[in-house]
Amino acid sequence: MDALLPSIALVREIEDSEIDYMTDRMLAIRGRPGNPEGVEIARFGEAVCYYSRTMPWPAFNTVKGLTGSSIGHIEAIISFYKERGRLVQFEAVPGMADQALMARLSELGCYPSAHHASLIVEPRPISEAKPGPISVRELGEDEFELYATVHCRGTGLPEDGIPHVAANNRILYRRPGWKFYLACVEGHPAAVGVLFMQSGRASLTFAATLPDYRGLGLHGRLLERRIHDAYVHGCRIAVSQCSYLSRSHRNMERAGMRLGYVRTSWTERRGPVG
Repeated sequence: MDALLPSIALVREIEDSEIDYMTDRMLAIRGRPGNPEGVEIARFGEAVCYYSRTMPWPAFNTVKGLTGSSIGHIEAIISFYKERGRLVQFEAVPGMADQALMARLSELGCYPSAHHASLIVEPRPISEAKPGPISVRELGEDEFELYATVHCRGTGLPEDGIPHVAANNRILYRRPGWKFYLACVEGHPAAVGVLFMQSGRASLTFAATLPDYRGLGLHGRLLERRIHDAYVHGCRIAVSQCSYLSRSHRNMERAGMRLGYVRTSWTERRGPVG
C-alpha cells in the first residue's frame, strides 16, 4: 500500500483517472451521429473543459486539470462557457491548484460552491461468493433501457430522460475499458454500477440504487465487484468519487477505500459581483 501514501504524484494519478474516464465518455457521446448532445471538449494549457448543449448538469460542464500554470487561462475559459450560455464550474484539487489560482477565481466572480471526495484503493480479489438474495453480474448489450431506467429512477432524473441515458451509455459498451454491472435482489433489478479502466487505473465512475432497495448493501456489493475486476485486469489503483460524508462515502470506506483528497468546486456567480 506504500504506493498509495499521500504524495503529489498520487494526487495527479487520481485526477488523471477522472480526466481519462470523463474525456473518453464525452468523446464517445460526441461521436454519436450528428453529435445530438452538442458535446465539446476544449483544452487551455493543462485544463480540460467539458461542455454539453443538452445536458446542463455540472458533471458534463466542468473544468478539470487545473494547476498553478492555469492562472493565465482563467478568463479565456470563462469566455468559452459564456459564449455557450453556461456558467463555468472549476474543479480545484489540493496540491494542484495553488493559492494564487484560487484568489484569481475569486477576483473573477467565482465562489467555492461544493466539496467532493475522491477515494482510492489498491485492487484486490473478492475472497468468496456471498450467499443471500443479492447477485451482481455484468450488464448485457441489450439491457441499456433497463440500465437507464435504474439510473434515472435511482438518481431522481425524469422518466423522459431514460432514452437519452440509454443511448449515451450504450455507445460505451464495446468501447475499450468500459464495463457495466447490474445488481439484483431475488432476481429483481435494483442497482447499477459502471467501471472504466485505462493506463493501469480503474475508475468506479457511477452507481445508483432504486429507492425501494436502498439500505440492503447493493452499493457495497457493486464496489467489491468492480474492485475485484480492476484487480483481474491488472490495475494498480481504483478511484471513485462521491459527496463528502455522504452514504456513498461511508460505503466506500467500508469497502476498504480511503480518502485521496477532497476537491473544491468553484462556480461562477450569477449576475454582477459585489
